[in-house]
Amino acid sequence: MLMILKAALASMVLVVALSASAFAETTIMPLNSEIGLEKTITQFHAPSNNRLPWGFVEGKIANPVEGHPVIIQFFKNGEAVHFAQTDVNDDGSYEYRFRVVDVTNGKITKIFEGDYVVKIFKVVYLDKGSTSA
Repeated sequence: MLMILKAALASMVLVVALSASAFAETTIMPLNSEIGLEKTITQFHAPSNNRLPWGFVEGKIANPVEGHPVIIQFFKNGEAVHFAQTDVNDDGSYEYRFRVVDVTNGKITKIFEGDYVVKIFKVVYLDKGSTSA
């Protein structure tokens, strides 16, 4: 039953994919000798004919530093248009849901439309074998 519900919910949202792929670029900037700020830059597109009300950013952090939320920033044409933060779950996963389209009294308001750059910031433990920034 839970899988059916998740499948139904997934069909009602737009997703910002955050897996390692050709569509995302990730860098790590060390903050000290143990932790760093991991920045992932990816794309989000909300088509003009979209009627799905929700979008979400989700991912999983292999080595999260406890007590540090994930920070998410949306940019359109180089200008910041939306900021958010979400907690990291015990298993390292995180999810942020946001409205893409609002329908109130039959009036449709497109909150997101077009192309966006999405920046996701996570505080992580550094890999002792890596010093890349």
